[in-house]
Amino acid sequence: MKLSKRLQDIVLALPLKEGTRVLEIGCGPGAMAREISRHIVKGHILAIDRSAKAIQQAVTGSQSEISRGNLSYRHVAIEKFELKPEEQLFDLAVAVRVGSLDGRHPEIESQSLRNIAKALKKDGKLYLDGGNPLKEIKLTKYRKNG
Repeated sequence: MKLSKRLQDIVLALPLKEGTRVLEIGCGPGAMAREISRHIVKGHILAIDRSAKAIQQAVTGSQSEISRGNLSYRHVAIEKFELKPEEQLFDLAVAVRVGSLDGRHPEIESQSLRNIAKALKKDGKLYLDGGNPLKEIKLTKYRKNG
């Protein structure tokens, strides 16, 4: 499946390198997650979505990346997301068109940003669509000692 120019621009704007660990929030059918997995080779991308149907489509369309071991999916909303005990922190998080982060639901947004901050390394960054093509969201006030 071909990636739209908009999503391609977003992937190219991310500071990806071999070995990067990425959390994609609101992955839908997984097109961007598959593209990111090609850029991080030995890294890992965990792509999450609140829609079980989207996750099912993503898994179905990503068998080669999943079998390579650098892409996994989880059915969970970001405001309920927690790292599993064996999971390492992520270098960055990216969200494109995610309702819980668009400012319309302040309570859900605060919880989501706290969860993202907990899942990222100390210097980890969150990128949202809406910049040119991305904007970084500062997480300082959501970090434990921030």
